[in-house]
Amino acid sequence: MATDIQPYTVAVPDDALAKLKSKLDALDLPQHVEFEDDDRYGVPAADVRRLAAYWRDGFDWRAQERRINQLPQYLTPIEVDGFGTLNIHFVHQKSAHSGSIPLLFCHGWPGSFLEAEKLLPLLKESVNGVSFHVVAPSLPNFAFSDGTTKKGFGPHQYAEALHKLMQKLGYSKYVTQGGDWGYMITRRLGAEYPESCVASHINLAVRGPPQFKETPLTWLQHALTPWSADEKKGLARTAWFRDEGFGYNQLQSTKPATLGFAFADSPVAVLAWIYEKLRDWTDAYPWTDDEVLTWVSVYVFARAGPEASARIYYENKHAKDSAAVTAAYNGRVPLGVSQFPRDIMLVPRLWYHGLGPVAFEKRHKDGGHFAAWERPKELAEDLRTMFGRNGGAYSVTKALAKL
Repeated sequence: MATDIQPYTVAVPDDALAKLKSKLDALDLPQHVEFEDDDRYGVPAADVRRLAAYWRDGFDWRAQERRINQLPQYLTPIEVDGFGTLNIHFVHQKSAHSGSIPLLFCHGWPGSFLEAEKLLPLLKESVNGVSFHVVAPSLPNFAFSDGTTKKGFGPHQYAEALHKLMQKLGYSKYVTQGGDWGYMITRRLGAEYPESCVASHINLAVRGPPQFKETPLTWLQHALTPWSADEKKGLARTAWFRDEGFGYNQLQSTKPATLGFAFADSPVAVLAWIYEKLRDWTDAYPWTDDEVLTWVSVYVFARAGPEASARIYYENKHAKDSAAVTAAYNGRVPLGVSQFPRDIMLVPRLWYHGLGPVAFEKRHKDGGHFAAWERPKELAEDLRTMFGRNGGAYSVTKALAKL
């Protein structure tokens, strides 16, 4: 293992905490209106008022730091072609069991490396002979990794940074898990580094209907097979997201710098922007105020600032080949798909079969977008099933246990 991998301890400076307190003391909130708690208009005002008051007067960030610092965290420089050296923050939990499978966990927005927190104790234990070494990085521009100051840091660069991290840790071959941006980035890893990223599991799959020229048999099966009741519900959920929940994406994909002024100046703007998604994208998950404020604080205290994370949307939209690579069929990397009914996009199973050779698939009865946080036991079981001895990806993962 490289010698420039250093243990990392989260330690937000006292002056940053004091600055947050002063901004919360000077908070201005919108005027009261009779529909201010109607979530069809946006985040409920009562929730934001309560959370902001608790953030100012009761929330203990230092206690959350102590909890977070129980995770095995590290920092290491990674050279990204054309962008210089970025210090990448990551959690690296090694299992004590021999034959453990190296797994790269890739978070999305508005999540962070903390999304893996509940998975870690589950995956390090051997169940039916399956255990994992888990690497959960903070993406560049997120949390405690460096941000970039040059434009053009898009899907290729995110994949390059994470691949180089895994190589640096000694994992010449590995598997991946991701949802949200983790879906896009791990798909990119499989396309660009199939000799190393040997299998991928995703809990968000984005793909259109099968095309005759690409997969004629799947196209025919799709034409002859009616959608199930669950698939119809999934398409309805996807339509809701497209019509009522996609505005944030359009803004962050086109004018992230404009939003950046609000994020950099107002912690409550960051709170409202993120909390709306935590509510809307989960399956009635009982968020505690401490959970919400910890997730949001990670953005507010991010090394590159809370505004940096929005840029991934712009760079992905404007990268020439990002969509083509993400949605293309990749026959070299076995794919596992878990769907949770309150996710933001749920396509029929024959649609995501167009992404690659499906080695595992399961549609869960409940759960939402943040599967690792909402349903960690179910997600861990899916990973063990896919990568275990009788799983669809065992043909490639059995070799990893011998490395």
